[in-house]
Order: sequence, then structure tokens, then C-alpha cells
Amino acid sequence: MQQENHKIADLIQKKRTERKKSFAVLLDPDKIDLPSFPEFLGQAVACGVDFFFVGGSLVTRYAIDDMVAAIHTHTSIPAILFPGNSLHIEPSADAILLLSLISGRNPELLIGQHVVAAPLLRQSSLEILPTGYMLVESGKLTTVSYMSNTIPMPSDKPGVAACTAMAGEMLGLRYMYLDAGSGAQQAVPEALIAAVRSATNTPLIVGGGINTGEKAYLALEAGADIIVVGNGIEQNSYLLPEIAQCVKAFNQKTLKAI
Repeated sequence: MQQENHKIADLIQKKRTERKKSFAVLLDPDKIDLPSFPEFLGQAVACGVDFFFVGGSLVTRYAIDDMVAAIHTHTSIPAILFPGNSLHIEPSADAILLLSLISGRNPELLIGQHVVAAPLLRQSSLEILPTGYMLVESGKLTTVSYMSNTIPMPSDKPGVAACTAMAGEMLGLRYMYLDAGSGAQQAVPEALIAAVRSATNTPLIVGGGINTGEKAYLALEAGADIIVVGNGIEQNSYLLPEIAQCVKAFNQKTLKAI
């Protein structure tokens, strides 16, 4: 029987109580060069990254176990699985975002894959983070939209997002994740983030298309508790410290205002 584990949930809640925002880096196994990975991890530690999300919509080269091992060897940053399907479960990670794609109507990603994964998760020591995952229109077809066979929510309909998140919270989902998708042309609009923030009391994760410090700051100001950056870091080596500094500056400003 799986033992209850709330270490990461407690950490996220503690930071929310202290009105501190968090920075997560999404690591795609297909895009990580394992020989140079420890160097990147050192940079992440120096920048103050709070969480690593590990996974993606399509994993063609399974290296999640090696990535998690490296994260544990070189950092004390939690490794949280961001699974595209039940095949991406790696028991050596610290936790898993158990994603229910509540923005779509594909039953496999609402409950089907979860049924397959449940026995594996029960036997593991992974901390389960039940998450309402909402894909938002971003200006182009993203991998997650194609692979999930779902239509993203309109980016100009904050009311739809708010009601979707509200329903997810009522169903017992403990986290909400607004995602424009990997390589998104547009980040999730601030109005949509603010609407979800106002409609729910769950921690709010926002990612996709955050490729500048300004976009990160706007997402935090709109109500995101955790911002996620992945593709942008691969394309711009300066983005990691830029986003980290943005989160730090936002937290300092918030503390001064208290």
C-alpha cells in the first residue's frame, strides 16, 4: 500500500502562504544531452529553480530514469513527472502531476490513462499531485494538442477557463495547470490567468510561450503561483537566469508590500 506523502504539496502550500512564487523548468527527455546535463543542473541550482518537471507529450528516447538520477545526484530540487501517458511513469522521481485534461473531451486523458496508471502509482512512493490540465490556444498547433486529440480553449474566453477550473476544483483536483503548449507563439493571456485565479483556490501553474522576463512577470502578476519554462531555455541560454531573477524580484516586491 502506498504511504501518504505530502512533502511537495506542503512545500507548494507553504510558499503560497508566504505569498512566494515558484519557478519550474520543464525538461523534455528527447531534448536533453545527458553528458552536459550536470552542467545545466548546476546552473539551475545557482539560479534558484524550485522544481523540475520531467516529461513531455511525445517521448521517443526514454531517458527519464537517467535524468531523475542526475537531478538527485547534483541537486536537491524535486523531480516531478509531467507524463504524456502511463508509459512515462518513473518510480524514482519525487512526485507526479497526475494530469486530467479537463479542457478537452478525450476520455483517455480525462480518466482512461489514469486507470492504467493507478496500480503502478499505488505501488510506487511517488507523491500524487492531482492536476486539472487546461490547454490554451496559442497561435499554432502544438504537440500536446495534436497528441491529445483535443481542441485548446479559446485564449479570449476567460470565462470558459474559469468555469472549467471551477468544475475541476469541485471534482477534487488540487492543482490547476494552464498551458499554451511547447513552442507556443503566444503565452497564456493575463486575463485568462486572472479569471482562473479568481474562480479557484488551488495553486495555479502556468506555462507555454513564456520566453521573456516580462511575460513571466505578467503571468505572476495575474495570479500564477508557479511559472514553467521549457522550450524557451533550449533556444535562449540567457533565459534561465532572466526568469529566475524575475521570480526573485517579484517575491522581494511582494515581501516589501506586506
